[in-house]
Amino acid sequence: MPDVDAVIVGSGPNGLAAAIELARAGKSVVIYEAKDTIGGGARTLELTLPGYWHDVCSAIHPLGVGSPFFKTLPLEQFGLEWIHPEILMAHPFDDGTASQLMRSIEATISTLDPGDGPAYKALMEPFVDRWDDLASDTLGPLRIPPRHPFLMARFGLKALRPASDLAESLFRGPRARALFAGMAGHACIPLEHVATASFGMMLGILGHAVGWPIPKGGSQSIMNAMAAYFQSLGGQIVTSNPISNLNELASARTILLDITPRQLLQIAGEQLSPRYRTQLERYRYGPGVFKMDWALAGPIPWTASACRRAGTIHLGATIEEIALSERLAWEGKDSQNPFVLVAQQSLFDSTRAPEGRHTGWAYCHVPHGSKVDMSELIIKQIERFAPGFRDLILETRTMTAVELNRYNPNYIGGDINGGVQDIWQLFTRPVLSLIPYKTSIKGVYMCSSSTPPGGGVHGMCGYHAAQVALREVF
Repeated sequence: MPDVDAVIVGSGPNGLAAAIELARAGKSVVIYEAKDTIGGGARTLELTLPGYWHDVCSAIHPLGVGSPFFKTLPLEQFGLEWIHPEILMAHPFDDGTASQLMRSIEATISTLDPGDGPAYKALMEPFVDRWDDLASDTLGPLRIPPRHPFLMARFGLKALRPASDLAESLFRGPRARALFAGMAGHACIPLEHVATASFGMMLGILGHAVGWPIPKGGSQSIMNAMAAYFQSLGGQIVTSNPISNLNELASARTILLDITPRQLLQIAGEQLSPRYRTQLERYRYGPGVFKMDWALAGPIPWTASACRRAGTIHLGATIEEIALSERLAWEGKDSQNPFVLVAQQSLFDSTRAPEGRHTGWAYCHVPHGSKVDMSELIIKQIERFAPGFRDLILETRTMTAVELNRYNPNYIGGDINGGVQDIWQLFTRPVLSLIPYKTSIKGVYMCSSSTPPGGGVHGMCGYHAAQVALREVF
């Protein structure tokens, strides 16, 4: 008889999601985590100075509140509290002004160039009130036909276009184009590629539908709440227990792996079928990330007043500038003017830093496996829109793409999305299959961001993988 019904490898958002879904179905579940703390890409640590709490990887969580799975969890009862900045995201320009993403579409439009409001409203509004329907078809494996075919057809007509093409055809002014390009830039794919518009649309729709919130106390708070709920269901978590071979695991009826294809090849080896192994070997990983954290003597002194009230800042004044930066990272080249994503959690969450002090969080995309230190270029980009920023820095912590991979084995080459999320590898990750979570080993499933719907703290990969295991094993 097996020791437990299910074993989960990895305690990131998807590993915990899979464990919770199985435990809610009455199954006995144990999670094995290699590090001494849970969290995967959603940990919070004192990276710089004592009392300064930094989100090591993920920081802002539109999918955290927009996830259909997370909405079913009583995480607030286990300590999770969301903070919603007045301005979700600001995109500053060299003239000292900024476009702004607000919960209200009309308020957002007021920060764009005159004449672009109707196009922006037509792009976002049809999907905002139907976010739940859109999420049911997009945050999971490809469904044919989709649950909401007419909604998906309307979405797909725009979402399948390159982000640069859609923005330049819809908007006349630079402000809306740059705002959309910054959101699409989260894809870590050149904006000229097919379907990159989907990322800009999804993040904009999420902003208007649910916001871009910050978890009080850090991203670790989400993981702690999930873990506490899981344990309340009878689940077990074993930390400081790395797994190098499937044979090391306790006997179980099913195994779910919150890891990427490269790690599966390492720990399963010859247990995989030759055909499946070949497919995994072809799996593509994308550009990496260079990450910076700061302990600051005060808030970042942005020239644009809107940036001083925003949770997230996108730095790249024009669509052309952002597109070039993303294209260079994809081509394996360093950008001298990188697109930088900044979060300023301590403006809204006093638990992050000592009184009167602040934290800063930023990253840019870099070539896969890069060892290049982008610190000076990122600081220069911030200084461009916030003169005097450098003088506020008390302590700095940096992580190259290689160091991020060392910190989290799922970040192959610094790729925080678990693999390229382009049109060819979005719904077909990790392999082309009607059941992408299923491996060639009976009872063994993948539940990481290398399965649909991909990267982000939403738990949907784990949820769908657990659903497959429940159907096939129990």
